[in-house]
Amino acid sequence: MGIFEEIHDRKNTRSVKWDMLKPVFQTDDLLPMWVADMDFKAPQAVNDALKERAEHGIYGYTIIDENIKGSISNWIEKHHNWTVKQDWLSFSPGVVASLHMAIQTFTKPNDKILIQTPVYTPFYKVIEGHDRQIVKNELQQKDNYYKIDFDDMEEKLKNVQALLLCSPHNPVGRVWKKDELMKMAELCLKHNVLILSDEIHADLIYPDQNHTPIASLSKDIADQTITFMSPSKTFNLAGLQASYIITSDKEKRVALEKKLGEQGHHMLNTMGSTALYAAYSYGEEWLEELKHVLKENRDYATKMLEEKTDGLLQVTRSEGTYLLWIDCSNLDMDKTELKKFMIENAKVGLNAGAEYGNEGDAFMRMNLACPKKTVEQGVARIIQAVNNL
Repeated sequence: MGIFEEIHDRKNTRSVKWDMLKPVFQTDDLLPMWVADMDFKAPQAVNDALKERAEHGIYGYTIIDENIKGSISNWIEKHHNWTVKQDWLSFSPGVVASLHMAIQTFTKPNDKILIQTPVYTPFYKVIEGHDRQIVKNELQQKDNYYKIDFDDMEEKLKNVQALLLCSPHNPVGRVWKKDELMKMAELCLKHNVLILSDEIHADLIYPDQNHTPIASLSKDIADQTITFMSPSKTFNLAGLQASYIITSDKEKRVALEKKLGEQGHHMLNTMGSTALYAAYSYGEEWLEELKHVLKENRDYATKMLEEKTDGLLQVTRSEGTYLLWIDCSNLDMDKTELKKFMIENAKVGLNAGAEYGNEGDAFMRMNLACPKKTVEQGVARIIQAVNNL
């Protein structure tokens, strides 16, 4: 049995995905396919490195040395064709924590920040939690595919201080093309808008796609951009809390690190930095296999959900992430009914599309980062529930 076929029992491991069903869904009789982590073990090299570190038995204050920084630079150079200098790197426990810091550092209360909706739920909290205002550039859906409304974007960029970019995009699964990124970046330069680019899913793209970091497009764009990355999504390390920020402009980097310091973020935890180094140094083969598994899961789920429900369900064409954005508008339910239907009738724990903005009211988000048997089971439950309507 392959490493991506094995079913692991994650119950009673303090797993949000598996052990929080009752508080979140009011029942634990569900197949959890919601929170964006994987039901796969991390690469063996990561687990071996953590065991070796644990056997040492001393967990004192830990530095982030040149080997760790070098592993990040090498990974980004090789996989994303972007040369990142080691002194551009800053560190924090997670991308969302970093976004909070960046919003506080570079914007003021009542400043306006542009997001492209529907979008990753914490984006709303990151903005509104600091008394900033959300401005929406709604993504345009046509033929189960999303595009950017650039006319609307430019009009709104005239009056905002920052663009909070999700690239690749969660939940709609777009991997932005180079020309789309260039157009966004040029508009931000034209209107002096800071780009805060969440690229945590950068490595999780399907084999026929390429991810381009927006800051890699030119020096001017890089100096207008702060990029947020982590191995946590790529290698299923979210619980180890290790992420980094790439800022080529020294003045911005100094300001951001000052804010990080004020919040007490001076270092990564010992196990997080150990895993980060091992993943980026030895995890490539594991990742390549994972991407093919995810593609098979995506293709299977898309085909079955559309064909076996006679088109009542439509699946957004996904280019990246391991998340499936399912259009349930043909079921003619409001967001409350739809959420209830998936819980009570399908017995599958999904993320309600409404969590990503009102543009997602008729959608559900499904996590495909699990063994094929789990995908088959979840898909079958949804199909049966729809066909029983």
